[in-house]
Amino acid sequence: MVGGIAWVRSAMATFGRIFRDFVSRRLHRGEGGNVAIVFALTLPIVVGGAGLGVETSYWYYSSLKLQSTADAAAYAGAIEKIQGSDTAAITAAATQSATDNGLGNGTIVVNTPPTSGPNTAKKAVEVILNQNLDRMFTSIFTQTKVPERARAVALITDASKACVLALDPSASQSVLFSGSTSVKLSGCSVMSDSIASDALKVQGSAGLQADCLISVGGVSLSNPVTTVCKTPITKALPASDPFSSLPAPAASGSCQKVNNGKTTQTLQPGTYCSGMDLSGNVTLSPGTYVVQGGLKVNAGAVIQGDGVTIYMTGSNTVSMNGNATVTLSAPTSGTYSGVLFYGDRTGSSAQSTFNGTATSLLTGAIYFPRQQVNYLGNFSGKNGCTQVVADTIQWSGNSTINQDCSSLGMNDIPAAPSVAIVE
Repeated sequence: MVGGIAWVRSAMATFGRIFRDFVSRRLHRGEGGNVAIVFALTLPIVVGGAGLGVETSYWYYSSLKLQSTADAAAYAGAIEKIQGSDTAAITAAATQSATDNGLGNGTIVVNTPPTSGPNTAKKAVEVILNQNLDRMFTSIFTQTKVPERARAVALITDASKACVLALDPSASQSVLFSGSTSVKLSGCSVMSDSIASDALKVQGSAGLQADCLISVGGVSLSNPVTTVCKTPITKALPASDPFSSLPAPAASGSCQKVNNGKTTQTLQPGTYCSGMDLSGNVTLSPGTYVVQGGLKVNAGAVIQGDGVTIYMTGSNTVSMNGNATVTLSAPTSGTYSGVLFYGDRTGSSAQSTFNGTATSLLTGAIYFPRQQVNYLGNFSGKNGCTQVVADTIQWSGNSTINQDCSSLGMNDIPAAPSVAIVE
């Protein structure tokens, strides 16, 4: 507004100088009387015409600014809606944004869903702004104010469910598919919460098929990937930790031990104070295993167990040899339903490696919020039901993963929704 007024004042000053020079010359030549009368009669038209050009430019500038304010307000309302807020909170967020961007005495109307246009039946926020501008030069002709209106609609698009989610907020290559890996994700996406430009990377001859690749930062592809969405989604909102409210299992009872002198044994749930070093044929009985130390699966071992949750305390890690056959599944009900491996969220940076033969099956969620998960095995879970949620993830094995896993007690992992101004 200040810039527009300064512009008008400058134009008026310029016009005044021209007028004075013109009159001065005419008076000097003795033509002052007639010229002054004619000029006085035409002056309102000249001023009005000049003013109309100046004001039209200012009105255009003001309308662009109002539209930008509406866009920002609709976006702010949509972000609030994603949080599950009610209409009042959504309206408050949009109004605050408009006020912060200089709406002033203008009015705002917020509708969710929109009341008109192609998105009335969709998850969207509509913002309508109105304001009246005072006239300057053109006030010679009329005193009515100049009405301006701007409308914006922010559409919320829910991305598909995620099978692979990296939680690190800033790591480069927080999700990396490399080597000659071939991964097919059916009905789910790959998501990275990192702001790095290469937060999600596919390199080498790695092949990847997924519903979508979604990143808070950027996506780096050395070769094409197959996705349902047209292009990767970048600059997305971060996805929340789907297991953030899951309690950590408590150590209880006396310390359990693995008997490495046996070629075949059955282990019971409980606390393994010295870790678990597994070889031969080992069956894990259903229940929760609290491992205070490393978990190692040696070459040639055959490990199996249903209804199992393995909790790694502190910064302790999992190491599976590629020649081992591991067939484990998570519980299908209860507190740890669908969770197969659970890494301590209070631990420090570490790496766990999951490897195994093509006949191995890890059915359930592999959750290590403070560790990097190296998924090297040429396997997945029963019916392809494996989820990997970790600080960072490196994938170099071959596997097919599906997301229709509710029958196995696994919960969906929502990928981050996106917000776009569509109207």
